[in-house]
Amino acid sequence: MPVRKPDILFIVLDTLRRDRLSIYGHAQETSPGFDAFAGRAALFERAVAPAQWTIPAHGSLFTGLYPGAHGLTQSNSVLSEMNLTLAEILRSGGYHTIAFCNNPLVGVLNNGLQRGFDSFYNYATAIPYRPYDHHKSALRRRFTRWFRPYARSMGNAFAQSDALFRAALHPLLTPIWSKYINFKGSTGVSLDDLAAYWGDYHRGGAEKPLFAFVNLMGAHLPYHPPRDLVERFAPELKGDRQAYTFMRRFNADGAAWAAPPDEPYSELQTRTLNAFYNAEVAYQDMLLSRLLDALRASGALENTAVVLMADHGESHGEHAIVGHGFNVYQELVHVPLAIHVPGMTPGQRIGVNVSTRRVFHTLLDLAGVPNLLDAHDPNADIAGLSLVNLLKDGSGRDVESATAFSEAYPPLTFLNVLEHRSPSVIERLRLRLVRRALYAGDRKLVAEGDRVEGLFDLAGDPTESRDLQGGRAAEAEALLRQLSAFAGAHSQAYRPEPGEVSEEVVEHLRALGYIE
Repeated sequence: MPVRKPDILFIVLDTLRRDRLSIYGHAQETSPGFDAFAGRAALFERAVAPAQWTIPAHGSLFTGLYPGAHGLTQSNSVLSEMNLTLAEILRSGGYHTIAFCNNPLVGVLNNGLQRGFDSFYNYATAIPYRPYDHHKSALRRRFTRWFRPYARSMGNAFAQSDALFRAALHPLLTPIWSKYINFKGSTGVSLDDLAAYWGDYHRGGAEKPLFAFVNLMGAHLPYHPPRDLVERFAPELKGDRQAYTFMRRFNADGAAWAAPPDEPYSELQTRTLNAFYNAEVAYQDMLLSRLLDALRASGALENTAVVLMADHGESHGEHAIVGHGFNVYQELVHVPLAIHVPGMTPGQRIGVNVSTRRVFHTLLDLAGVPNLLDAHDPNADIAGLSLVNLLKDGSGRDVESATAFSEAYPPLTFLNVLEHRSPSVIERLRLRLVRRALYAGDRKLVAEGDRVEGLFDLAGDPTESRDLQGGRAAEAEALLRQLSAFAGAHSQAYRPEPGEVSEEVVEHLRALGYIE
């Protein structure tokens, strides 16, 4: 009897900072659920996100390519149909593919990130699409079927219009749309739906293994965690009207979510932001822990590969930045990553630099599906780039030699907001430039455009507060040349014409309806 392929559960904890998880050294217990999972999995100490915000980061997770190669760098970008997605390849390899998504940038925009899913359940919209909608009354089902396309069209209109996007961020409007379009979705509802779907699917005797992608938005602005959790992490804020007033105003000012502050935050403001953020992390962790405990108790995880990670982090004023739009410092691109592989030794800690774009290769490797990437594609080495190799022998040897790369294409929608809100900050911080980072062992080089912005020793300076380039100019220039070569090799979009790829890939594209 053939061995059944593993089920796959791929969970992205959107906007989750690595340094706020207790297993990575945070002083407060914010993440007992994540920590417990990591103890039964492999924990990656130096996972590097290929991009600093949702759309390009998910483009890399779904294609294995860096942003410069897949081209999905703006809100109005569309992924080339010649770049096959993780879900498309898994579906062609016999998987049933589903998504439970709480992020409208992934689940609503027509950018190609939904390609390949048999069902894409979306919670971040005025009319959520859930797997159990058939329980609604016939009238409600008719209404949602009629209204859902309009809601989706409105979301795409705001993403593609600078004027509409800017207007939506006004403090009078942000609280309205963020609430009534379910901007952050519903973590608890989506996880409950996933647990029910998982159980129903397997109880029904399904023949295909299951691939489930989940995006959770608990750690994303606006912050509205349970008050008792805020006061657990910052008891001194209890009854502090000034702190709660600041947070209420910050939540309402959508433009402030990515606008560098005119002046550094005060000590109280920083403490307030951190407390509310940590409370959101802890609340999401509690809900996630409930899901993982239920799946494990049912035996569902015995033959399931699980990836638990963040797409990127968040800035709370570090390096003069708020949000996640404009740089590649650690608070944005050094992310949590834990992988559980059935049958492998638990509790491993992997200490080499790895790009999280390689989750794509890892899941395809674990699924054992045919490699549909063309041999000319620099991304095609599924077996070599799989992170499973680091789990097999624990030697730290790696095909990319502990090198990772990240690039930050500035989101044009937020640049337009800043043009009207605070134009001087764009020139002062050179926000129009693409930032890139190269990780080589303990060294990290940050470049803005074609010049060095900073050289850091992450082992001794994890917050990147001491720029070494003044005393190590030769080393900085050598790393800049290495970065430029790396960027050049990974920033040319691989979008071949059908006649330039193998017949197997052509047949797959034809079956998907992309070519005649």
